[in-house]
Amino acid sequence: MYLACGITAAAGFVDGVGFIHLGGYFVSFMSGNSTRAGADLAGGDLLGWAKALGLVLSFVTGVVAASLLTARREPAGAHIVTPQLRAIWLSVAVLGVAAVCGLFPVLHVAVAPLIAAAMGAVNATFTRGGEVSVGLTYMTGALVKAGQHLAAALRGKQGTGWLRYAALWCAIAAGSAAGAAAYLLAGLAALWLAVLALAGCAAVVQLRRGRAG
Repeated sequence: MYLACGITAAAGFVDGVGFIHLGGYFVSFMSGNSTRAGADLAGGDLLGWAKALGLVLSFVTGVVAASLLTARREPAGAHIVTPQLRAIWLSVAVLGVAAVCGLFPVLHVAVAPLIAAAMGAVNATFTRGGEVSVGLTYMTGALVKAGQHLAAALRGKQGTGWLRYAALWCAIAAGSAAGAAAYLLAGLAALWLAVLALAGCAAVVQLRRGRAG
């Protein structure tokens, strides 16, 4: 759970950076972009509509790439990186490229689609049976589950399952605030903090795997 919260906080940080940089569009919250696309289209803002749909496409591209990478099979007995690590490292790599592009004004146009793809990739970190088991950047489902578990607790059922989902929401909210503040202070250079944070999460997974092995 700590790892999920750490990754979610990093994703929230990136979304905070992207939200301000793009003037109200998202790089990890695709429900918001879908709403923006509809509103922009209705208002006749075709550029905004294209921007929102482009971010959705980039996000889905990241999910597809990470899913293909995590589903890849290796020879039995080979020393391999776990599927979980593949998704995180792919996200780190793509986010790193975005941070590099942020250093050069002429390449700023590539930053948003790259970080949206990185956020799509990181959502493939926790999968079970080929399906996402823990949603890292879409909090509506987490809040619904928190409410359901809290209702069960109020009915007298044992367990504190709602705390897990509440923790994910707190992580993305805190990460978003930190990302927005960092962008206001350092611009796109703030992305390097997210690269380091996600790389740190990957290192933790690798360390745990080494101890387990």
